[in-house]
Amino acid sequence: MISLIVHGGAWNIPADMVEAHRTGVAAALQAGWKVLAGGGSAVQAVESSIQVMEDDPTFDAGRGSFVNALGEIELDASIMNGTTMRCGAVASVQNIRNPITVARVIMEKSDLVLLTGIGAVRFAKEHQLPTCKNDDLLVGRELQRWKKLQTQKKFSPKDAFRGTVPSDTVGAVAMDANGIIVAGTSTGGTPNKHPGRVGDSPLFGCGTYADSAVGGVSCSGWGEGIIAVVLAKSVIDKMEMTGADGDAAASYGIQRLASKVDGLGGIVLLDKRGKPSIAYNTPRMARAYRTSDMNADVVEV
Repeated sequence: MISLIVHGGAWNIPADMVEAHRTGVAAALQAGWKVLAGGGSAVQAVESSIQVMEDDPTFDAGRGSFVNALGEIELDASIMNGTTMRCGAVASVQNIRNPITVARVIMEKSDLVLLTGIGAVRFAKEHQLPTCKNDDLLVGRELQRWKKLQTQKKFSPKDAFRGTVPSDTVGAVAMDANGIIVAGTSTGGTPNKHPGRVGDSPLFGCGTYADSAVGGVSCSGWGEGIIAVVLAKSVIDKMEMTGADGDAAASYGIQRLASKVDGLGGIVLLDKRGKPSIAYNTPRMARAYRTSDMNADVVEV
């Protein structure tokens, strides 16, 4: 079976933004599914799906990302192959439109795992990957939101999930015809974040993890809490060690996030058979999935 699940973030998505999120995750699913249905790899499917959402200003990834406290955009992304256990990630990177692509090249063409800041940009240039001006990633909505946040005395990353401030981290998990499971995640972080702040998305075991013998996970939510409970690996371990199915493991992960650190977030996963599961404790989570056993896409917000 081939299978793909994507997400566009778990938070309190306002009613007037639901349709844009639905359209965005549907387009991402279609891009990845085209790869898988054509015999392509799970790696390519995950990259293609995430690229669509990085290019869509609806989401907090790539173009349209949040602005940090200095008025700059810093991006994080990761990707992991659950068969080879190879992985690649970038953190606090600027001037890169599609950080998921840089993460893939790190995974496939180097013996590195995680590059940050100017080192990641230098790597991208060394491998002839396109760069951009940081202004190319900025949209007026985020500039206005940043200006408003400057008037607040205190704003923590966790605040993004308690109100209606977006946190549209994006991600995808795919299983190809060879049974290879790949997971990836990409984000612009939290609004008005401290420069250099790194969340869960580029950290393996936290925001992203894949093991083709068990499953693959991509997370969204309050990054500091997700890091503290090592959320993605906790879910994989639950399936591997106890035999829990994907639904039970995803629910366990969200319950653990809430009980241990009062955390908020969401999880999408595929088990080793390609069955998709979702769990979240935020008001909404944008997601879409399809398997070769299904006749049509499922798109939900």
